Amino acid sequence: MAHERIPLRLVPDPRPDEPAGRDVGVLGAVEVLPGLVRAALLTRAGAVRERAQARFDARSADPAVVDAALREATVVFAGQALLGVGVAAAGVVDPVAGRIIEANDAPALRGYPVADRLAGLAGAPVRIEHRARVQVLGDRWFGAGRGRRSFASVATGEVLGVGILYAGEVLAPAGGRSGAHMTVTASGELCTCGRRGCWKTVATTRWLRERAAEHGLAPEAATLAALVASDAPAAGDLVARYAENLVLGLATVQQLFACGLFVLHGEALDGGEPFRAMVESRLRADVLGGGEAPTVVLGEAADTGALLGAAGLVLSGPRP
Repeated sequence: MAHERIPLRLVPDPRPDEPAGRDVGVLGAVEVLPGLVRAALLTRAGAVRERAQARFDARSADPAVVDAALREATVVFAGQALLGVGVAAAGVVDPVAGRIIEANDAPALRGYPVADRLAGLAGAPVRIEHRARVQVLGDRWFGAGRGRRSFASVATGEVLGVGILYAGEVLAPAGGRSGAHMTVTASGELCTCGRRGCWKTVATTRWLRERAAEHGLAPEAATLAALVASDAPAAGDLVARYAENLVLGLATVQQLFACGLFVLHGEALDGGEPFRAMVESRLRADVLGGGEAPTVVLGEAADTGALLGAAGLVLSGPRP
């Protein structure tokens, strides 16, 4: 299995407390998803020096496939004196034990000791948290949430979730819940968790792909970017339904926490400004008045946002 090197990407506007022109240490960031491991080497200012990724068979129950993917992706840590490694993991995690407790879509991740495995590979302390909880830290340290006391960070695509910063504190218990399994319809499709009507069943790439196939659209025309660009009425209807389904969860978050700002990551970015505006318009129409009107902005792509959050997890812990 050959790892995939990803082109260098720099995050602008570094933190003001970082000395210019001097190496002040590097951070390791890892994202673990069903079938995919991403890793990146970053500065404390959030500049991505190098990153790589490796895939594994999500259908396998053998943890060795995850071991191999971790080794391949973390080649970017070789020879580096890391301040620490942060891990953004899908599923339910135990941050104290450093394990992924459960991941419905990847049997090999069930009980996987990711912190121990990474500590051996990276030679640095490792912290692990749920992906949605971690992503909000990335926006807080490096992104659109800087300077705000409350906002929500939204992961879209194959993996769905919301991380919430409220009054300066990240909500959700340690190990987190992403909101993907909150019930948004009393009777709906069967979810991978075994329940029906979860938000995940109507607001992920899988739903979009399956509905596009029902409309007779070819796979290459079933992406959000292609659907937004299409003049076909069926495509426009599908995009509108996808935005409405996404807002089903976001409106609940706004009603409960009055986040005000929602930072979209992942697949939603492929829809560009038209999709962002559609989500914002529907969100504003679905929430009660009072307080800050919800604003929706485009954040980091799926292959960067969670990695920045993982780096933020290191910075949010005890300073070296």
